Amino acid sequence: MILQVVAYGDPVLKKVSDDIAKDYPKLDSLIDNMWETMYNANGVGIAAPQIGRSIRLFVIDASPFAEDDETVEGFKKVFINAKILSEEGEEWDFNEGCLSIPEIREDVSRKSKITIEYLDEKFEKHTETYEGLAARVIQHEYDHIEGVLFTDHLSPLRRKLVGGKLRKIQDGKIQPDYRMRYYSKRNRR
Repeated sequence: MILQVVAYGDPVLKKVSDDIAKDYPKLDSLIDNMWETMYNANGVGIAAPQIGRSIRLFVIDASPFAEDDETVEGFKKVFINAKILSEEGEEWDFNEGCLSIPEIREDVSRKSKITIEYLDEKFEKHTETYEGLAARVIQHEYDHIEGVLFTDHLSPLRRKLVGGKLRKIQDGKIQPDYRMRYYSKRNRR
């Protein structure tokens, strides 16, 4: 089932997410729905906060980037209760976007290599090291479960320059070609 993507401005996107247990209700269905939602929106990753769930779960299929980086060919994974153990190497800029922040893309600087510990969909534990675009996509999705958006990495000047578009997203004035849930103005303070 294709779920609604939570738009910029919803508090769930700024919360640190909670770990989940193996018996989390309907986890397999949730993961399937996240894949379907991500593919429907032409994304390469989606985190549970982006569908309104404050849990430490994200899925990635970075294979669309294989043309630029052959190491991500077939790179499709589920990350549960992930924890980045280290970020190292040279920082490099890459133009990032986000399903929760449609029509905004900005260069974000991130470290080139990470080591991450996580559980897969069978709750088997992994500790792995990634570089390049795989590391980049993981860092972006990992930020979501930490309550961080790619726009938080921008300089104050860049944030000010995209502020108008962010307000339009928050107000529901930007409509992507996938299902989106906007945070009600009545619930804002």
